[in-house]
Amino acid sequence: MIVDKANKNNAVSNNDELVEKINRLKKEKNAIILGHYYQRDEIQEISDFIGDSLALAQKAAETDADIIVSCGVNFMAETAKILSPSKKVIVPDMNAGCSLADSCDPVEFKKFIDANPGHVVISYANTSAEVKALTDVIVTSSNAAKIVESFPKDQPIIFGPDRNLGSYINNLTGRNMKLWNGACMVHEKFSVDKLIGLKQQYPNAKVLAHPECKKALLVLADKIGSTKALLDYAVNSEDQEFIVVTESGILYEMRKACPEKTFIPAPPDDSTCACNECAYMRLNTLEKLYACLRDETPEVKISDELCKKAVVSINRMLEISRNLGLIK
Repeated sequence: MIVDKANKNNAVSNNDELVEKINRLKKEKNAIILGHYYQRDEIQEISDFIGDSLALAQKAAETDADIIVSCGVNFMAETAKILSPSKKVIVPDMNAGCSLADSCDPVEFKKFIDANPGHVVISYANTSAEVKALTDVIVTSSNAAKIVESFPKDQPIIFGPDRNLGSYINNLTGRNMKLWNGACMVHEKFSVDKLIGLKQQYPNAKVLAHPECKKALLVLADKIGSTKALLDYAVNSEDQEFIVVTESGILYEMRKACPEKTFIPAPPDDSTCACNECAYMRLNTLEKLYACLRDETPEVKISDELCKKAVVSINRMLEISRNLGLIK
């Protein structure tokens, strides 16, 4: 393979210039940058906070920033706006949607709720503002099971939008929640056969899997958890090799935290690619990040009324979490 060193050096130089410009604008405009774990390496590198969607929005709300730059997908920017309604929230690319959030149309979801009266509605954080407004309690992949278990065993529950996460929680808790039929296209694409092949190739590797994956993959996992939980497990484990069954952007943080360990991305089933990336997440680039901060657009706007309705389900999650001792 021939490597064009001149072009490579130019790319590095251009990135350095962009980073300098972004940092200058950030200071001038009193802005912060939120970077999800699934973002490009260079986006994570320049972000003020890196993490899962809800945690990022909560962190942004604690700051005195005037502008929040949300580098992720659109529902994450909406969540930041819901928790910080007085701040300007902008995104590098408004086309960065989410297959999971898009799989739960709020009009159809309301019909589903109306057809099942008496059910508590619990929704995963990976949803639109409109769906959050229809929800009683929002959950994350790390607290979902415990929040579900906080309700009486005979309480009927609707869980949306991720059928895989909902099924996993049903198995953990012995519940029979009614599941909305939604899923993340990235986590749906992982191949069981290819994962088994990787386990044979790396017999000492621990398998880390996100609960958005199908059950057939989860039964092969040594650790199932949120992106942050998988990262923490890898950092604290004495094992040296890990097969990672979630979006491959997390490998940047894993390798950064544990450079001496080996992380192998699990591949999708429909490609010869060795990793599984979210095309929506990859829409955000340094160039777009600079442009959106310079022009303060595209801006995510949500009506005050919708913000007030949507924040209720998030606050309910925080209340239950405090009662359970999950947070202080």
